[in-house]
Amino acid sequence: MTNSSTCLDPDIAASALRLRQMVLAMAVQAGGAHLTPAYSIIDLLTVIYARHLNLHPGSETDPDRDRLVLSKGHGCAALYAILAERGFFPVRDLKGFCSAGSKLGGHPDMHKIPGVEASTGSLGHGFCSAIGMALAAKLQGRSARTFAILGDGECQEGSIWEGAMAAAQLELGNLLAIVDANGLQGMGRVENINTLEPLCDKWSSFGWDTMEIDGHDHAAIDAAITRAFNVTGRPTVLIARTIKGKGVSYMEGEAIWHYRLPNETELEQACAQLGIDDLNSVLT
Repeated sequence: MTNSSTCLDPDIAASALRLRQMVLAMAVQAGGAHLTPAYSIIDLLTVIYARHLNLHPGSETDPDRDRLVLSKGHGCAALYAILAERGFFPVRDLKGFCSAGSKLGGHPDMHKIPGVEASTGSLGHGFCSAIGMALAAKLQGRSARTFAILGDGECQEGSIWEGAMAAAQLELGNLLAIVDANGLQGMGRVENINTLEPLCDKWSSFGWDTMEIDGHDHAAIDAAITRAFNVTGRPTVLIARTIKGKGVSYMEGEAIWHYRLPNETELEQACAQLGIDDLNSVLT
């Protein structure tokens, strides 16, 4: 599996680059952030919001809206950036990321941030909330779909597999789980801490329709999501093979960057690779 993007739409590619720029600016402004866990999901979020998610500013309380739950809540800088870009709140609000009095904390808060469906951060819990949302929509006969983005390290949590069993038993064809399978977690490589492979086979054995994709290939993401919601009678999981830190070469695949701020030289490198001329102007 490769990790090179296939161009689906130049606007989507440009959006993904802007989000990476915004996340870096947020991290520098705040003095720290989970940069690389955010970078590995940016391409997924960009395609979901641009092409598939029935959610827009003003529809946050519409019972027929689609829901997206970022179960790996520590990657929230990417979620905040795309919500701002899509108009749920002003981009300038991102300057307050992780600062006193800001609504934009280090993990998302559903009571403060428009467009956030679940307060997540305790790994495994967001996925179970997403299952509840999908079940409610099914019982009410609504068209709403639920997207849940999980980390691969998060899949070491027992609540993930309890939820997976329940969702299959409940035949939640309106639920799509996406595993950000970047191979790393906070303390090292997933395979060295508690291996998950064969991950596709595990989900299949729990009764899920399963696909494996390149999580940075916009066309592949788009096609997989389209197929997922044509599956009836059971939930679908996309195992999205990603690169942690995608977009900044020295961060890519390096566990040490799970939560770390670039020094002056590293920041110059990152800005050059992301096409940033003036970091201070990114969040305006």
